[in-house]
Amino acid sequence: MPKLSIITITYQAEAYLERTFKSVFEQGLADEIDYIVVDGASKDRTLEIIEANKSQINQFISEKDRGIYDAMNKGMQLAKGDYILFLNAGDTFASATTLKNLLQELAKNPDVLYGEAVFVNNEGRHLGLRSEVTPHRLPVNLTWCDFKFGMLVCHQAFIAKRSISPLFDLQYKLSSDIDWEIKVLKKSSSIVKSDAPICNYLMGGASVQNLKRSWKERYLVLRSHFGRVANLLNHVNIISRGLIFALKNQGKYW
Repeated sequence: MPKLSIITITYQAEAYLERTFKSVFEQGLADEIDYIVVDGASKDRTLEIIEANKSQINQFISEKDRGIYDAMNKGMQLAKGDYILFLNAGDTFASATTLKNLLQELAKNPDVLYGEAVFVNNEGRHLGLRSEVTPHRLPVNLTWCDFKFGMLVCHQAFIAKRSISPLFDLQYKLSSDIDWEIKVLKKSSSIVKSDAPICNYLMGGASVQNLKRSWKERYLVLRSHFGRVANLLNHVNIISRGLIFALKNQGKYW
């Protein structure tokens, strides 16, 4: 039984997929992982790239889906590992030894292992740690209550036991990962922070491209967990903190 299922979701990803494959394959621990690629019936060169690398992919499907979270659910349903990590097209491990370090930490059997993400642009240039270039500070002892001010941990830097991982709620098209992480954390008794960054996170995903809808969904997700009044007050804090952060960074939020 593999320790970790790494799931890569793709759609029209010819420009970024090879960097993700290279990052996974260079870890050199193929026997320890279950590598799954779920494609949404791409029409560009994505399938050609996958075909060229299929000998190093354990499971692969390509079919139409109802969005990224439907595809992520398909990946989870295929997963065989004790743990699940989503490393989507364009995202990479933080270093060539990241997986080795993660497997050592997972050997201690936490329910959740989380860590920092390094933001990168389309060219792969590092923009800084997420906790440095956004107002979100990563706590040493994470709980689900820490999400009251928004998404604290990128899902690419959040590893959960498969046995406590629910399917993503498909009513949310852009913010279901926040809901999913909170649900996982509510079931967790052992939550461990990785000593080193876990991933390089490619900026400019669907939620960034659809900020208004993403913010609305986030509000609804957090209301479902924290209640109407508390969530309203928390969002006053979120907006104030964001404005202060942007002013300190000459108008830039990230």
